[in-house]
Amino acid sequence: MIQKRLYPWVLGFLALTIVALFFSSQTYLSYKYSGGIAHARIILKLNFGEWYLWGLAIPFVIWLALRFPVERKHWISNAALHLVTGVAVSLIEWWLNNVFRHYVLGLPGAVGLIFVFQQNLLTYWVLVLATQAVSYYRRYKEGELRFSELSGQLAQAQLQALRMQLHPHFLFNTLNAISTLVHKDPEAADGMIAQLSDLLRVTLENIGVHEVPLAQELQFLERYLYIERTRFQDRLTVRMDIQPETLDAGTPYLILQPIVENAIRHGIATRSSPGNVTVRAKRDGNLLVLEVIDDGPGFPAAPVLRNGVGLSSTRARLEKQFGTQHRFECGNVEGGGALVRLAFPFRVSTTGLEVLTKGAVSH
Repeated sequence: MIQKRLYPWVLGFLALTIVALFFSSQTYLSYKYSGGIAHARIILKLNFGEWYLWGLAIPFVIWLALRFPVERKHWISNAALHLVTGVAVSLIEWWLNNVFRHYVLGLPGAVGLIFVFQQNLLTYWVLVLATQAVSYYRRYKEGELRFSELSGQLAQAQLQALRMQLHPHFLFNTLNAISTLVHKDPEAADGMIAQLSDLLRVTLENIGVHEVPLAQELQFLERYLYIERTRFQDRLTVRMDIQPETLDAGTPYLILQPIVENAIRHGIATRSSPGNVTVRAKRDGNLLVLEVIDDGPGFPAAPVLRNGVGLSSTRARLEKQFGTQHRFECGNVEGGGALVRLAFPFRVSTTGLEVLTKGAVSH
């Protein structure tokens, strides 16, 4: 704490010393090459005395420049104030220099006001303008920092809104599935309700989480797939093709469920024959690549017909979270079926969710 307080004073002292050395060298060379007698010791004493005396006035000038900045709103009155103050400070500095010359250095005579007044006034205005320049720069950097913080908060809020958009969508579809079984197979419907309860518990407990390890994202997906397998029974087969090195990779929370739901809804539910959905995860250089493939009819000619809440929200989430560092691709598979591919930076996740251990998940 003490070092931080002393730092500006030490820096100011060094700055005044450098300025005094500069003007001393200028004065010495001017005397030497103009045919005059250059007394280096006296020149050094005069210049160091002059600029160290300015050091007494600098804190006051800086305070005044910060208190009354020459800005657009009050520039006329503040400029007039600094003009009057600058004249007063210039006169005081001239008087102090003569006192220093006479009583400290013992030099006869005095420096005429006409020789130093302009330099003193110019020095005052340089200090004022330099103070305002530093003040403007600090405010600019603080504004940049605030803008960055607000942008980050806005992005987090938008991500949260996009993710929460999926919850009622998923809940509606799941309850609709349960309603079709409640009379046909009450036991299966009861199991689906239990699984749905656990899913909702986890999502509500982790509303503020935006990234989890892929392993935990897959655990959540398995809970959802339990419900869908119960609903479609033998008509749905899901295959997991997950490279082991990807399990610790950070993954946007709940990014796979809406894509798999979309594949089941359009690739499986629309036909009476059995269907397959494959979920893949692999590392491709610095990217984590996730794929969801179904063997249904594929994407229609107008992709918008299959680009509902799930895919559109997923695309928007990736754009908000990764900007240009992601890929989102939708297309048809040769031989039939649809493919959705996500790719975003691969990094090991440092966050996690509560492990879903309540109730074993059937495969």
